[in-house]
Amino acid sequence: MKILLDQNISFRVVSLLSDVFGHVKQVKQLNLVDASDLEIWNYAFKNDFTIVTFDSDFIDLATLKGTPPKVVWLRFGNSSNLKIANKLLSKSTEIKEFVLNSEISFLEID
Repeated sequence: MKILLDQNISFRVVSLLSDVFGHVKQVKQLNLVDASDLEIWNYAFKNDFTIVTFDSDFIDLATLKGTPPKVVWLRFGNSSNLKIANKLLSKSTEIKEFVLNSEISFLEID
């Protein structure tokens, strides 16, 4: 499983998630910090990443373009790195099942 954390999630979260999700990167680590949402979308598509974001623009792209890539949309507002990581870890089974489900393009996490 490959997870791409959007610009609005700190690169510090990567190390907190890697043991459970495997290959986790943040856009800054891939020199995409100034990239548009569409450029990030295209990178995720070409490199088989699931995007994790607070940005609803990716939901618009998922609705318009379908999958891949899949989008995990975080809906719980600004939070500490630890809270973000803990929320994702607590939903790890649901996220992994979502990634395998070809009929769903995005997953909302409250």
